[in-house]
Amino acid sequence: MSDVARLAGVSIKTVSRVVNDEPAVHPETADRVIAAIEQLGFRRNLGARNLRRGSSSGTLGLIVEDVGNPFYSELNRAVERVATSYGRQVLTGSSDENRDRERELALEFCARRVDGMLIVPAGMQHGYLVPEMRAGTPVVFLDRPAGDIVADTVLVDNIGGTVEAVTHLAAHGHRRVAFLADSPDIFTAAERLRGFREGCARAGIPYDERLVIMRTPTEENVGEAVRHLLAGPAAATAVVAGNNRVTVHLLRALAHAGTRPALVGFDDFELADLLDPPVTVIAHNVSALGEAAAELLFARLHGDQSTPRKVVLPVRLVPRGSGEVPPA
Repeated sequence: MSDVARLAGVSIKTVSRVVNDEPAVHPETADRVIAAIEQLGFRRNLGARNLRRGSSSGTLGLIVEDVGNPFYSELNRAVERVATSYGRQVLTGSSDENRDRERELALEFCARRVDGMLIVPAGMQHGYLVPEMRAGTPVVFLDRPAGDIVADTVLVDNIGGTVEAVTHLAAHGHRRVAFLADSPDIFTAAERLRGFREGCARAGIPYDERLVIMRTPTEENVGEAVRHLLAGPAAATAVVAGNNRVTVHLLRALAHAGTRPALVGFDDFELADLLDPPVTVIAHNVSALGEAAAELLFARLHGDQSTPRKVVLPVRLVPRGSGEVPPA
């Protein structure tokens, strides 16, 4: 600060007033101080200033599974739009579906005094957030609920979506329907499995555990699953894919398969309508998911002290061709 004062030709107190946006500094003097700060390459430590003042940091923390996944990229942009409208910025991190990484990111954001956090949880233990929440940092969980605490949550209708997918395939004559999804430890995958089983029961078609494969959706895992599901006389004639990554890997595997089962994917994805055949999906508004969670967070920041809410957003079936193929 003394270097800035010397270069600008003012007192250290004047520099302090400019840095802290205090009144009673002549505009020309303030300009000289700012020019000196820029010339010397210094930047104001907003976190330290806000900590001294006890004021807002102007930031939110957002933790997702993988910001490189188009689903989470769209979610991130929706949160950013809402945050910008309230004059806030968003700090984002990827947990890589690792609960320790999620905890590390969340506590790092709290150490930086974010005003609030939005979390797509990777684990089921969130007691570590209780001291932060009691200290006044609101937290909203989205896409999946918290594991062991009661908190605001915004979800999509996972069960209803897979019920609709199975019902749709059964209506087109399929009775050997497979379910290919992410690990059952993940909330959305487990809920969609529940919907798949309920859909089979409602449609009057058999639920066959041999046609259910739930593993981390890598190209290798999905390729192996496709070879299993399409082999033998009891092969599946239709598949429900549990999320957008599963669907993409499935389509890649089917490009080299002699048999193409009917397909309904959960989550829409870019270019799904341009493939051959176009992909039938259970779609939901990802932007609406992010916006609803962000608005709920800002309601808490603005003083809403009502009991924690659970918001479930609707899904819809978009028939495009792949889910309307009859059994071979």
